[in-house]
Parts: sequence; C-alpha cells; structure tokens
Amino acid sequence: MNTKRRKAVIIGGGVAGPVAAMALQRAGIEATIYEAYSQRTTDVGSYLTVATNGLDALCALDAHRPVQAAGFPTSHIVLLSGSGKRLGKVSTGGGLPDGSTTITIKRSHLHRALHEQALNRGIRFEFGKRLIAAETTTQGGVIARFEDGSQASGDLLIGCDGVHSVTRRLIDPTAPAGRYVGLANFGGYTRDFTLPVEPGVWQMIFGKRAFFGYVGDLDSGVVWFANVPRGEISKAERQSTTDQQWQKQLIELFAEDRGPAADLIAAGELELAAGNTYDLPSVPKWHNGSLVIIGDAAHAPSPTSGQGASLAMEDAVILAQCLRDFPDHAQAFGAYERLRRQRVERIVAEAARQSNNKIPGFLRDLMMPLIFKFFVTEKALSWVHDHHIDWNARLVPAGSAVNSRRLAAA
Repeated sequence: MNTKRRKAVIIGGGVAGPVAAMALQRAGIEATIYEAYSQRTTDVGSYLTVATNGLDALCALDAHRPVQAAGFPTSHIVLLSGSGKRLGKVSTGGGLPDGSTTITIKRSHLHRALHEQALNRGIRFEFGKRLIAAETTTQGGVIARFEDGSQASGDLLIGCDGVHSVTRRLIDPTAPAGRYVGLANFGGYTRDFTLPVEPGVWQMIFGKRAFFGYVGDLDSGVVWFANVPRGEISKAERQSTTDQQWQKQLIELFAEDRGPAADLIAAGELELAAGNTYDLPSVPKWHNGSLVIIGDAAHAPSPTSGQGASLAMEDAVILAQCLRDFPDHAQAFGAYERLRRQRVERIVAEAARQSNNKIPGFLRDLMMPLIFKFFVTEKALSWVHDHHIDWNARLVPAGSAVNSRRLAAA
C-alpha cells in the first residue's frame, strides 16, 4: 500500500464527485472538487432514485442518513397498461439490514445533502472551473487546465463529469459519445393531489403513445415523469417551446390512457422539460496515465434503470478502496476497472432493453404481462440491488506482494 499522502483533482461536483472525495479522504487521499458551474446549483432537474445498492455504498462512508432524510422511501413499482390492466408488481430493491429501502429524492436535494457532508468533512469545492485539457507531468502527476485560464495539479485526476465527459475524451480522443435512446424526458410535481393508491409505491403506465410514472410523496404531493418516444430535441426547439406548450403536448399524449396522467400534468408544474436521454453502453478505455473516469463518464445507463446515481456511488467507493490497497495508480485503476466493468455494462444493457419496452407497439403490449411475470421479478433483479461494499475488506492483503501481482494481472 502506498503510504505517501496523495492529492486528487476531481472534475465534477454532481453525485460522483462528492462521494469520491469523501471516499478518498477515508482512504487517506486529499481531494478538491472542480465544478464547471459558476456556483452551487440549487434547483437542478426533477427526481431520481437512490437504490439500496447506492445507499449501501454511502453506508460504507457513513454518508447515507442525510440522503435518506432528504428523500422518501419507494419500495415497490406497480406496472400498468394504458387500459388500466395491472401487469405486475416488483420491488425496487429489497432492503438493507436496518430496513432501509430505495428512496426517491429530488436531484437538487441529493446534491445539497452530498455537498454539505463533503464540506463538513473539510473537502474543498471550486466553482466556475470547466476542464479543457489535462497533461501528465514527468513525475507521474497531472495538471488540469480550465477554461478561465487557471490550473490545478495533483497526483491523479478523476473524471466525474457525466455522460458528456471531457475527461473521457482526454483519456481517449476516439472514445464514444453518449447515445440517444429515443426518449425525451419530462418531470414534474403536483401539489395537494389525492391518489387512490398507496404512498411510496410507484405506478408505471405503459401508455398508448408514451410512458408515465407517478408516486405520492409524504407531503400530499405527487412526483411524476413522462418518457416520450421521439427524435432528439434540439436546443432551438427547447428554447422556443414554453412549459405550458410542453404540458399541453403531454396532456394530449396521455388523453386516451386510463389513470391520472393527464390530470396530474394539467394541475402540476414542470421541473424538467424536454430532456434528451442518453446512455453509454461501453467505453473501451476508462483510464490513461494519471486520469480515470467513474460514474456516467464511464458507463451511463438510461434513466429507466434507476441506477445512474447508485452505480456512480459504488464506483467512487470501490475506486478509493483500490487506491488505498494497491501500490500505484496503474494497478489501482486496472483493479477498479476489472471489479466494475462487467457489472455496470450489464446494467446499461438491461436498461437499454427496458427503454425499448417503453416504445408503444402491439408486440410490446402482448408481451408485457409475460415479461413481468417471469423475468422482471425481485429474484431476477437481486444481483443489481444486493451489491454490498465492505470498506474494511482489503483488496490486497497487507504486505502480500504475490497476491498483489496476481490480482494486477487477473
């Protein structure tokens, strides 16, 4: 194990960045987070889920409680057809030993909970730092250069900069870009709306023209989203379309479906409008020299998976373990990739299939009951949600050069 005090430059202050910084701190590595936005974002996006495997990763850092407190439990999903037929009910991930389940949380509240914890632990953020270049020094460190002319140096650079990652292109100029999955994403919230369903249970509707999901929260409100099959939305279309116009389009899309979709949209407020959804099936190179990528920068599942944030949290903790236990960056990065690649790419592939199921069609409606009866079950999905990280487990036994060489060559 390398006992020299090391310093990490973290690019991106969303979900992966603060978790990585806290994990590295626990591993004895100093980290500073550089965020492209000019200030801490207070109202980003709509809602997302942090699954039990993501909460487990936060538990390894004793960072889960503020995140849980900022969201609400959502333990199950009920699946419905546009005609109102019940297709099945599945767990969102079982439970942790303390009984905790998957939570739904507003993205800005998740950011705030992670940022505040990182700040309370002495981790430094710098805003308005958009990465444009990075170079490896002759000593094996790295210098990051930002759009404003400033720079930062460290022993390693971790790209937590999402599906449109700059770090990924610096590692490999031929790296793939995010792939549009054919769905536009909308998210909203409706206050004081009475639902004839159990709070905390997602209702997912495979509508005739689009997909709709909704869940009652703990404040008599309803969180909802819509996935609309269509071509990629241009910047010009987004700028020229008002929220009221988007809402009108959505109401028309769900007008023929049973359920409260149209009423929820009409009475609610859009918090996310016309978001193009992307995934990233496989990135050939996750690291090069002193640079490495984690989270959506390395493997982005479509939002359908409900796993984007959770996989980023897993990555952050496991990368820190590898840097703690292996003698140099090359071995640590190699071990991190071997421990992660198969799992995350399988989840990305499963999410792509789920996204395809949201596109209306006769065959989809015919097959859905069978799919949810035999394939989308708690048992079938346990490999996703039951993932556990033991922070105290040594990836390489202390002083074991033989095992270190063996794992590095695996």
